[in-house]
Amino acid sequence: MFRHALLKLMIPAALLAGAQSAFAENRLALVIGQSAYRAVPALPNPVNDARAVTQLLTDSGFEVSTASDLSQTQMRQTVSEFAGKVAAKGADTVALVFYAGHGLQIDGENFLVPIDIDPKREADIPIQAVRLNDILNTLNSVPSRMRILMLDACRNNPFPEISKTAGGGLAIVDAKVGAPGTFLSFSTSPGAVAEDGSGANSPYTTALLAAGKERGIPIEETFKRVRLAVNKVTEGRQTPWDSSSLVEDFRFSGASVPGPKPAVVKKTVAEWTRDLRGNPVEAANELIVADGTDEAYEAFAGLYAQTQLGKLARDWLDRHIRMVAWNNAVILNTAAGYRAFLARFPNSDLTATARKLEERLRNRPDFAPPVVAGAGAVPQNVALAAPTCPCNGQPSPSPVKRVNTPTKRVEPEPPKRVDRKPPRRPPPDDDVVIVRRPPPPVYEPAGPPVSIGIGIGIGGFGGGQRGGGNDGGGYGRRAY
Repeated sequence: MFRHALLKLMIPAALLAGAQSAFAENRLALVIGQSAYRAVPALPNPVNDARAVTQLLTDSGFEVSTASDLSQTQMRQTVSEFAGKVAAKGADTVALVFYAGHGLQIDGENFLVPIDIDPKREADIPIQAVRLNDILNTLNSVPSRMRILMLDACRNNPFPEISKTAGGGLAIVDAKVGAPGTFLSFSTSPGAVAEDGSGANSPYTTALLAAGKERGIPIEETFKRVRLAVNKVTEGRQTPWDSSSLVEDFRFSGASVPGPKPAVVKKTVAEWTRDLRGNPVEAANELIVADGTDEAYEAFAGLYAQTQLGKLARDWLDRHIRMVAWNNAVILNTAAGYRAFLARFPNSDLTATARKLEERLRNRPDFAPPVVAGAGAVPQNVALAAPTCPCNGQPSPSPVKRVNTPTKRVEPEPPKRVDRKPPRRPPPDDDVVIVRRPPPPVYEPAGPPVSIGIGIGIGGFGGGQRGGGNDGGGYGRRAY
């Protein structure tokens, strides 16, 4: 009986310990809602979204800092102060940022829009707004266990003049090319526009509030449910998108599972076609939205091409392929890269930007090594001073000579050394015989004797007044 009573006490204690372990790491969050824009119409929902997400994160064990309607200076200061808090908490900290408000892309970069912005031209945006990359770099500059960014910032571009030349929505941000341990979630797919919603919250935030309360599911499953909910409520017009480089498990509610994350196996288009065939269009659409890969959308768009969801899936796929190509062109950042993008996508919302950047870089020297036919393309930002293997006995290339000109001049290769066969020398054991002819007799008149100097040339060195050296009268061993 005592053992039975003890068991009853141990079960609640174990459950409590499991719940507390979910919050064992430090959890810090910054929530920003931007509604009261001064130069453009106000957005009704971001402040409401920030308030609701603050409550969700507080219930999930986060220490939350909330700020609304920030100017550019206030936004930068707020992010800097938040990074300081993360640094003070230590490396075992989960740092989360939620932003609701306007966002847009300029020249392939994403910007979050403060309420005091008033641009007159596209070039004013980088000066008056806040780069998303600056926020990411600030968070990456301090040690932390994990960084999570949730951006409900893909609403329509509020600046009519700028929207004529800038691309729609936000550009791709690939977490896999940054620091490991980062999770990014966008309220809609790259290049698309999100809806503010007709209720108290946006469709994205509404779905997040529901999925974030589900206990015991990993963050990837949480945002898979967000994608499904938003896609359904908007009838396929809006589909959230995420990118992850997480190496550990994270759950908003419930204990995280220790150990490495399981690998994700991707299916081919043929496998997706087989699995989707025969399903009702709505059920098949849920399967591909939950998966979110190009292969799933390709199969669905082919099978259900005549349906409205099939047409929306084709639009999603075409836009995603274009945005991936645009991201690659921006990373390369060469005139040739932008020309290649324009050749592939001559008529898109990014055409004006691509032409502008191509013109800007047209006269920049291209130091990229030539691409050999049949070989893969070489990224333009690869270091050019890589050592060359002296294969097949070829000499290493001569070093680049630094000169005070915009271009680099390479000194010509020195002439190749030709091995000549040396003249034959006498064997060391042979005797060298030097034969001298006797000097001619000298006839002088009688008189007092006169001194005579005789020079002997040996080995090319002078031995007297006249007989030394090769030009002297002596004969000796030739020096080689």
